[in-house]
Amino acid sequence: MANLLADKTAVVLGVVNKWSIAYAIASAIRREGGKLILTCQNDRLFKSVGELGAELGASRVIVCDVTKDEDLASLAATLAQDTPIDAIVHSIAFANKEDLSNPFVQTTREGFHMAHDVSAYSLVAVARVLTPLMTRGGSITTLSYLGAVRVLPNYNVMGVAKAALESSVRYLAYDLGASNIRVNAISAGAIKTASARGIKDFSKMLETVESKSPLRRNTDPAEVADSAVFLASDLGRGVTGNVLYVDAGYQIMAM
Repeated sequence: MANLLADKTAVVLGVVNKWSIAYAIASAIRREGGKLILTCQNDRLFKSVGELGAELGASRVIVCDVTKDEDLASLAATLAQDTPIDAIVHSIAFANKEDLSNPFVQTTREGFHMAHDVSAYSLVAVARVLTPLMTRGGSITTLSYLGAVRVLPNYNVMGVAKAALESSVRYLAYDLGASNIRVNAISAGAIKTASARGIKDFSKMLETVESKSPLRRNTDPAEVADSAVFLASDLGRGVTGNVLYVDAGYQIMAM
């Protein structure tokens, strides 16, 4: 253990199960000596996420639906007891299943709004309420995917939402830089998570990446977690407004 996050408090939003990228990041934060706080979407998930939090050594688990301003205000009020906050990890995304399986041109207005509200705007909303608690600066990291900049069949409205998320990273980095708060995204390679299984032909995506990427393999969640630790730690103190690809190099490939 290098204790890269000793004396730092990190809030991780998006842990659902042991196979989620957020879980891998939370585990790495604890490994590096950081104080860990988790959030979950609703009371239904509180017990299961609470059990994961206990395994990880999290100091608390807080219910927060990022689509509700009142929940965000309550989160900020609760976290005020843990100030200062040094790192925020935003690993939240959602799109209706039919908007992923149908052609993009058939995306409904409601589905478009839902995907952007949960997957992109929530980063802005979280930053707005929690950055006042980052009194000694710090890091905000979100999770993106190659579909933000390339057309990946069946990723559809989520790709457009991730494009908005990556643009939000740049604007937030500019706004918050004066407060010594850095904002970055990690564009992780295809990983077999519960949410990824909702993407049609996801197994074929994994096969393609394994055969075509420079490293000839898929991405390990631990690799994403270590990159998140780097961005949250003082080692990443000069990095902001960036999208860091952790995908075995797949993003550099053409045909």
